Amino acid sequence: MISKKNFLRLADALLVALLITLVAKVGWLDEIDLRLCDKFFQEEGARNADIIVLGIDKATLNKLGPNSSIRRRDMAQAISYLNNHDPDARPAVIGIDGLFTGENSADPEGDKLLAQAAAQFGNVVVGSEADLDDEDIAEESANPYAPWDKTWPWVPPFPALKESAATGHLNAPNEEDGITRHDLLYVNVEERGQLYSFARVIYEKWCDYKGLEPKPPPKTEGNGIYYLTFTAKSYSCGKNFGDLLAGTISSEVYRDKIVLIGPYAPGMQDAFPTSLDRADLMYGVDIHANAIQAFQGGKFLYEAGQSTQLIILFIVTCLAEFFFRRGKMKHMLGGWLIISIGWLVLCEIFRRQGIILHVSWIPLSVSVLFIGAVASNYILAREEKEQVTATFERYVDPAVMRQLLDGGSKSVKLGGELKNIAVLFVDIRGFTTMSEELSPTTVVEILNRYLTLTTACIRRYHGTLDKFVGDCTMAFWNAPLEQERPVELACRAALDMIAGSEKLGAELMERHGRKISFGVGIHWGSAVVGNIGTPFRMDYTAIGDTVNTAARLEANARGGTILISRAVADILGARGNVTSLGNSIKLKGKSEDFEILKLNSLNETEEE
Repeated sequence: MISKKNFLRLADALLVALLITLVAKVGWLDEIDLRLCDKFFQEEGARNADIIVLGIDKATLNKLGPNSSIRRRDMAQAISYLNNHDPDARPAVIGIDGLFTGENSADPEGDKLLAQAAAQFGNVVVGSEADLDDEDIAEESANPYAPWDKTWPWVPPFPALKESAATGHLNAPNEEDGITRHDLLYVNVEERGQLYSFARVIYEKWCDYKGLEPKPPPKTEGNGIYYLTFTAKSYSCGKNFGDLLAGTISSEVYRDKIVLIGPYAPGMQDAFPTSLDRADLMYGVDIHANAIQAFQGGKFLYEAGQSTQLIILFIVTCLAEFFFRRGKMKHMLGGWLIISIGWLVLCEIFRRQGIILHVSWIPLSVSVLFIGAVASNYILAREEKEQVTATFERYVDPAVMRQLLDGGSKSVKLGGELKNIAVLFVDIRGFTTMSEELSPTTVVEILNRYLTLTTACIRRYHGTLDKFVGDCTMAFWNAPLEQERPVELACRAALDMIAGSEKLGAELMERHGRKISFGVGIHWGSAVVGNIGTPFRMDYTAIGDTVNTAARLEANARGGTILISRAVADILGARGNVTSLGNSIKLKGKSEDFEILKLNSLNETEEE
């Protein structure tokens, strides 16, 4: 049965995964994803030398005048030159990226020449289009060219040219971000039905010229739209339309090739940002050239189903969130890298199989989850640290807590160091007899009050509270941090304990008819201080002969008495008001001449 903790983790993972999937579905990740997909799936390569562009560029316009002055008779002259200049070196296909709609009443001879040139050689393809108005585009904003349910009005070439030249549509699918990465294989138009694109018609005509069987067109799922893999930014051969009209282009430039003629100047409004390079606009005629080369290669990329990718996104993000939540940093980092890099590798594998995946969905989502988990774990760790601090400060001196918290894992490793410390033991005299005569509740209440008193005195003089052993308290000074006058601090704490016990004893006598007091022992010397125990249970404590001696001094101290060693007295010097007891008290394990003294008070010196 799943635990409550894991159930909550699973519920959190499902909710987060659902939220991320919805964000992806509504398109909020599209901008960054499209940019990354363009970088990942579009790569400039070697253009096919069989395709050349003779652009109507700025130099041509400077020679011939504005765009409107490029007459149909000029196009007829260009077609005749390409086919007649060297009859043995004709182009395979001549594609004119432009619309020649309606007869030109101002120059009917130009119409006649263009139609005759196209009819004579049979290798000309011109543009036409499906007529879409703004209302149609608005209604079909998701896909403005929907041939499966609409037939559009057709804008064909003028009648004589329509009969003498092949034609393909020049329409392009509407990209939501304005970046050209798809093309439209066909549209449905009145009179002709399914009309292939300008590029497809040119490709099939090129195959007929070469005696090749055309490769199958890309699958479009009935909508005519396919993903266009760009190859080159430009197919210009270094010559322009003006050079063609001037007769300065060698037949070797266009022999057996596909020659495309079209606008090649910024002012002609036929340049677009593409997925190959968003910053450097590509002319429409070069887009057609890329499409032709894609048809020649016959290999196309297909975008994987949106629903399938959303399901994958949900599953991966759900697992990642469940794994990241309260996981260890190194495990989370490893998981993040494995998922992110693994997905990119998978995208590359699928690309080679002709399938496009959303490159950024998984890495971006997992990165957000990873950052969120790190931040969440940090906040939770801080909260836990504060809770631990608040809890254990009741038992451990704040100086020790700071060392443990600031020192990290090193501070909680087993081990210690040899240090000189002042050790204090204090015990309650008469506690055993009292505990036998009073109720347990009363005994605990009295004990807690006395321990509170001893703890307050230790804290007041910056001591390290080591432990409680029954009614005995142990503390030391000069560790973990070195202190000024640690012996004096220990003695002042002891004097305050004695003074406090007298006041508390009077109150106890009044309430319970019992009076108890403290016996204190203090010694100075070296001891091993550190984390003592096992990896599962350890104490920050001190061990050694110094500790044992202080404990034995306390054991021999009468109620209200503080016994100190000669080492303590020597350090106190003139500040200590002491009475020597000589060797009248024998301590276990100590020689006959071990001197014990009674601390009466501390004198104020001039320094103080």
